[in-house]
Amino acid sequence: MKQATSLKNPSRTVCAVLAAAALAAGLSACAPLVVGGAVVGGVMAVDRRTAGTQIEDEGIELRAANRIREALGDRAHVNVTSYNRQALLTGEVPSDQDRQAVERIVSQVENVRSVVNDLAVMPSSTLSQRSNDTFITGKVRASLVDAQDLLASSFKVVTERNIVYLMGRVSQREASRATEVARGVSGVSKVVRVFEIVPEEELRRAAPPAPVTTDTKPAGG
Repeated sequence: MKQATSLKNPSRTVCAVLAAAALAAGLSACAPLVVGGAVVGGVMAVDRRTAGTQIEDEGIELRAANRIREALGDRAHVNVTSYNRQALLTGEVPSDQDRQAVERIVSQVENVRSVVNDLAVMPSSTLSQRSNDTFITGKVRASLVDAQDLLASSFKVVTERNIVYLMGRVSQREASRATEVARGVSGVSKVVRVFEIVPEEELRRAAPPAPVTTDTKPAGG
């Protein structure tokens, strides 16, 4: 299977990997990361959610995780990922009853507008599997950064048992292209799209203005 990240330009590939880490951790790599519209490793960093929605998503994830832990304790492995108040449930639970209970718990969390339940009824994944999932997530993010026709920061990537979930407010073209990129990453067994499809024109209207650059070359240079 062809790798999505090209090795023909090592410096560009390294920059893409570091920029992907910056998108995940809020740190700078190869270029400053500024929320709202700046260049990260040559890619415009834009979160298409409002600041208020981003805060709501963080609150949803925190409250949902706490309530699931109170209800199920250590007998389940559940991840809650919220994007634009849509909560994605991934991981493993011991029974279908627990699966339904988790969905019910999360649907009652404040600000949640919908729940996508992809919990598997099976034993919890191993630490080795979870470490591999984290590695795959990093590779997918790096590949999205490396792509020249996508805004990597418009996507949220989650990996569970080699299954990659893609979230975000994107156009149909971006959804198809990001899916293609993720499928080209080694180790990915399946790609699940949890997108909110938005018309191209709406995305263009909502896009922040391009950053202003200042030419500092001396006169006559």
